[in-house]
Amino acid sequence: MVTTASAPSPYLFHVTQKTRSPEYELAAGAVRGLPPELFHDAFAHRPLPRMSTDGPLTGRLPDGIRGAVAWLPHAVVAAVAMMALWISAVLVSATSLVSAGAGLVIGVLPTATLLLALIRPVGAFWISLLSTPVVSLSSSDLWPWSLSGFLCHLGVLVLAALRTRPGIAGWMWGLTALYTMLAQIFLGGGAPPNSPLMLFFAAVLLLITTLVHIRRKAERDVAAEQSVTAVERDRRTLLEERTTIARELHDVVAHHMSVVAIQAEAAPYRVENPPPELEKAFATIRENAVAALTELRRILGVVRAEDYEAPDAPQPVLADLDTLLDNVREAGLTTRKTVTGAVRTLPQGVELSAYRIIQEALSNTLRHAPGSTADIEVSYVLGGLGLRIVNTAPQGLVKPSPGAGHGLTGMKERVSMLNGGMTHGPTDDGGYEVTAFIPVPLDEEPARDRAMDAAPSADGRTGGEGAAA
Repeated sequence: MVTTASAPSPYLFHVTQKTRSPEYELAAGAVRGLPPELFHDAFAHRPLPRMSTDGPLTGRLPDGIRGAVAWLPHAVVAAVAMMALWISAVLVSATSLVSAGAGLVIGVLPTATLLLALIRPVGAFWISLLSTPVVSLSSSDLWPWSLSGFLCHLGVLVLAALRTRPGIAGWMWGLTALYTMLAQIFLGGGAPPNSPLMLFFAAVLLLITTLVHIRRKAERDVAAEQSVTAVERDRRTLLEERTTIARELHDVVAHHMSVVAIQAEAAPYRVENPPPELEKAFATIRENAVAALTELRRILGVVRAEDYEAPDAPQPVLADLDTLLDNVREAGLTTRKTVTGAVRTLPQGVELSAYRIIQEALSNTLRHAPGSTADIEVSYVLGGLGLRIVNTAPQGLVKPSPGAGHGLTGMKERVSMLNGGMTHGPTDDGGYEVTAFIPVPLDEEPARDRAMDAAPSADGRTGGEGAAA
């Protein structure tokens, strides 16, 4: 047997729709329009944080007192709660119309709600709002807010506004105004209404709280943005210094590769009747050197800045240090140089880095310590090169000189590149000191000297043998 489903009755549909009155729809729409923060996790644990003690006034207090001052907001809330409890006790004792149970409700309920707002502000707001009719009906002093409920509800509003987003404060004020209107219409009361005072003070306090809340959020956003900007600036500074070092080292490496290519091309002609294998080996060496030079030029094209110009002179070494000191003295800085140990020629990369470190340290002295005296110590020690640049305290007024920290960053990168170490910091007399150590193994001779010693002479002997002869 085949059955067919019957359609729903139009009368039933009509009755279901009619059961929802316009008032119900209006109330349901109003509830749906409330922000979810007022309902979702309303009793979530949101403790009131301690007050910051880094301000211009609190920052000058001793550590012990400053730690106690951090709890000042909590102490103020506790004081307001105790005041509300004391006022309730006075009113209960002054009238015989209030029973002991009603007096307990009038005093303890608002006070407990205010203290609850210290850890669960949104839930405390709903408890304060919903318990206000009970407290007001148990009291005969004011209507629709008892005096203790008046003070505690204002405190709850402020505490809740501090721990929620700024827009929630307006909704809480609107719900408070809605209660006052409904209480005045449906509950009435013999005492004079204090709703206008509640709405006025609530509006003022919430406005101040919201402005403070917005200002603190803006300060946190600015601090976070400045932190990100500082990190990006440091990263950019580091990349710029590494690029500068790469450009300088390109000149050093390119010079050595050019020497290798030239000597590899000339070597077969300096040997009488060289075997084909030797000629092929030298040709392979030259081809590899030329290919390496080509790749170096491509790398330089990548790291070259738009305004970069190739230097006309070779990269400086420690032998050029006297010229640098003469230029610094002409700029007004008194310098003294001390060289200790057995002076020897070091790898060109080491000498270039040492020269740049001394140059940058003296530039910082000129910028940040005008009128001071700088001592430069270059120590040729066993296994490395030691540098120490120390300046005395500045003389006279020091003009602020903002910078991006390129100097110290560049020095650290140069020393780190050579597996060395560096320290820097102020001295006891108000000056500044920079020390660095660059390791150089004793058996590591400059490539130029090794190439000259290994190059064959016209009579088939090495360069060193020819010189000895």
